[in-house]
This record gives sequence, structure tokens and C-alpha cells, in this order.
Amino acid sequence: MTKLIITILCGGAGARLWPISREHHPKPFIRLADKQSLLQKAFLRGVKLANATEVITVTNRELLFKAKAEYAEVNLGGLPTSYVLEPFGRNTAPALAIAALQAQKKYGDGAIMLALAADHLITNQDAFQSAVTEAITLAQAGKIVTFGITPTSHETGYGYIEANGNTVIQFVEKPSLTVARSYVASGNYLWNSGMFCFEVGSMLSEMRQHCPALLDAVEVCVANTLAPEQVDLPASLFVNVPDISIDYAVMEKTSQAAVVPCDIGWSDIGSWDALGSLHTADANGNTVMDGVGNVIDEEGTRNTATTLLHDTTNTYIQSQHRVVGVVGVNNLVIIDTPDALLVADRSHAQDVRHIYAKLKADDHEVHKIHRTVYRPWGTYTVLDDGNNYKMKRIEVKPGGSLSLQMHHHRSEHWIVVEGRANVINGDLNLVLNTNESTYIPAGKKHRLQNTTNSNLVLIEVQCGTYLGEDDIVRFDDLYGRVAAPVTPTEPS
Repeated sequence: MTKLIITILCGGAGARLWPISREHHPKPFIRLADKQSLLQKAFLRGVKLANATEVITVTNRELLFKAKAEYAEVNLGGLPTSYVLEPFGRNTAPALAIAALQAQKKYGDGAIMLALAADHLITNQDAFQSAVTEAITLAQAGKIVTFGITPTSHETGYGYIEANGNTVIQFVEKPSLTVARSYVASGNYLWNSGMFCFEVGSMLSEMRQHCPALLDAVEVCVANTLAPEQVDLPASLFVNVPDISIDYAVMEKTSQAAVVPCDIGWSDIGSWDALGSLHTADANGNTVMDGVGNVIDEEGTRNTATTLLHDTTNTYIQSQHRVVGVVGVNNLVIIDTPDALLVADRSHAQDVRHIYAKLKADDHEVHKIHRTVYRPWGTYTVLDDGNNYKMKRIEVKPGGSLSLQMHHHRSEHWIVVEGRANVINGDLNLVLNTNESTYIPAGKKHRLQNTTNSNLVLIEVQCGTYLGEDDIVRFDDLYGRVAAPVTPTEPS
């Protein structure tokens, strides 16, 4: 039986979907109207395929626990999953090389790998299965197969493939509008989907021929993985891996490239305009969403916020918490989050990436994280911060435990508002119920645990001369973070 290894590439920042998509909460974790994230949809479309054997997910080390939580919601069949953890992004060629090495080790050269992007949408599963079946046949003949999407518009945001049947004539870059029109009119060009299918032995052989330095560097990283139970790549070695896409490294050089033309309802949802087009607009062309993907009716009411429209047309609005009034505008995208607001002309939706790039260049935290940050033990939300103080709402899931830790520069007050907390505070072991609290001076070891079957919620007030998240020393941790290098963006 053919072993089909689904490889999901879960990386990138999704800069054009800022401020919902951020470095530590990228596009694959955005939820659509049906409450499923793009990552969950990629997982489900893979595991539904015939002969799916395992899912390998390549992602950033900081996103591991989010990815596991996403899969836990939908992996009802219990298909085996494994992870390749990158300390930082190095593009698609290294990611696929590492995943191919893992598949080769487990299943041999003849295993078929299907590489999927975590942030795409495919609406026709039957057509997708047919395309994959055709791709597997080509892969078993030694081909490195990509999937070409039948164009439905003169899209300038995608690369194109000139093809004759399954034969790739050339890969071409994102074109101008005039060139895109000529491509679509010719009938010989397909959108480059960024999905691939190949025998792992064939891909590694092509890499050995066309990008040997990359493969050598990747093999060194894999041989020195930080955790035996998963491929956790050391940053000191991974920095030597070339940053290059699989298109440049292999597909544009190999004589074994093939393409499967297909019409599978594909979209990469690359901008707010594209995301807005997924939902049915009202009679005026407006779409109003809440923060978790629910389309709001004409009354506009919901639990936490209200959006009111007057003399407004062709506008996409997403708001999570506040009342939003929109008056006398046309063709806008308005995205409201607790710490950032985006207002853009829909025709310039692709240019949102420039705002993201500026924020990143300035090292502004709103390009990295939301006010609510997900951790393996639960979440924390920054409620307020100022000179020498910060206030957080901390929610610890059942069985969750923060690391045993201490801080050099800040003290903390913990006040339980829901549930029961088990606390280590220096030499004391405390049990705190609702409306009870404890004070933890700077320099004292402490730990917070939830040993109950219900969520634990508390308010944390930090006071000190320095409140950065890198002021943490871990002594013990359930989630293996003690040995990991501490960075200023790593929450406690």
C-alpha cells in the first residue's frame, strides 16, 4: 500500500492580514466563519485523503503548542502526527528537505510526500483527491509534481506555470496586470499553488544534485536535534541553512518537474479583500464579522460589540470588542483589535504588508503578539501597563502548570477570581480559592498550577523597574522550555 505522508508547512507571518495575523499568531491560526482555522482545514483535507499515513508539521518552535491544540480539536481519527521545529524561518526548501529526511527514515525512499501550505483554502475535496491521485502516479514515476490551479481571474499576486498537459514549460514570477491578462487568455498558464507531491527518495536525489549545500546543512541540523522525540532544530546550526524556496532550489532546475492542472476551489487568502470575498455581503456590499468568524446580521448586535453602518457600501469590517460606527465610506477594510486598528482601501489590501514591515523594523510588539498570548498551559491577556507596573489576566487550563521560575526585577501579586490555584511561593505550598491572593517578591521561586477539572483564572499585577518578558529564570517546566534559549518575547 502506498504510504502518503502529509507535510504541512505552517510558517510565515501573513503580513497582509495584519493586525489579526502576527508573528506569534500567523495566518494559519485565523478562524473562518465555520470556526475552523486555516491550519485545521489543511490538516483535515490531508487526513481525508486515501492512504494518509502520518502528518508531519513544520513550524516555528514557539507555535508548537498552538498547532497541537488546533489538531486536538479535529484529529478525531487519531492519525499519527509529528513535528519539525524551526527556531526561525528558512523558507520552503529547508522545510521540505527536513520533512523528507524524516519520512525517508521512517518509511523509506518510496514513501510519497504531499506538501501542503497551512494557510490555503480548498473547497472541493473530491477534486482535490482526484488531483492527488494523479500526482501520486506521476511521483511514482520519479516526477517532482506541483499543482497548477486553473486561473479564474487576471491575478497579479500569484506566480504562474506555463504548461502543456503535465509537462512544465517554465515557472514565471508574479506578472503585471497586462502580462497576467495575456497568460490567462492563452490558456497555457496555471497559477502556482505552492503544493507538491513526490517520492522522498526522488526529492532528496534532486536536492543532492541541485542544492547540495542546503541538504548538507540540513542533515547536520537533524543530526544534532535538541529533542529526540521530535526534530527540534538548534538555532546555532540552523542559521547556516540557506534561506531559499523550493521553487528556486529545485523546481526551476530539475528536469523531473511535472504539474497537475486542477480546479479544486483553491485560494491562498492572501489579503483582507480575499478573505472578505469568502463571505456573502449584504445588499450594499458590506460584510461585518465578529472576532471569531461569525457573520453579523443587519441588526449588527452581538455579545461584546456592535457595528453600526450608515451610507456605507462595499466595506469589510471585523471587530472584536468595541462599538464601531462607519459613516459615508466605500470600498474599505476596517479591522479592529484590542491593540491595533487597520483602515485600508480594499483595492490596496495587498499593501498592508508595508505597515507590518514598518512595525517589524521598529520592533513594535504589535507585529509579534496580540494582547492575548497562547501558552502550553493556557493564555494570558495584558489588561494594562505603565511605568513600573503591568496587569494581566491569566487563564490556566485543567492540568496546566506554569514553570517553576523567578524574576530578578519584578514582584507579582496573584489574585484568584475563578477556580482553585495550587501555588509554590518560596518555601510555601498554598491552595488559593476565589478571592484569595498571594504576594511573590522579586528573586523568590514560584509556580502556578491548576490541578482541577475547571479553568483557573487570576489577575496578576506586576511591579518593578523592568517588566520585560525576558526577566525570567526557569528551574523546572512540564513543557521542556528550561533548556530553550530565553528571548524577550517569551512569556512567563
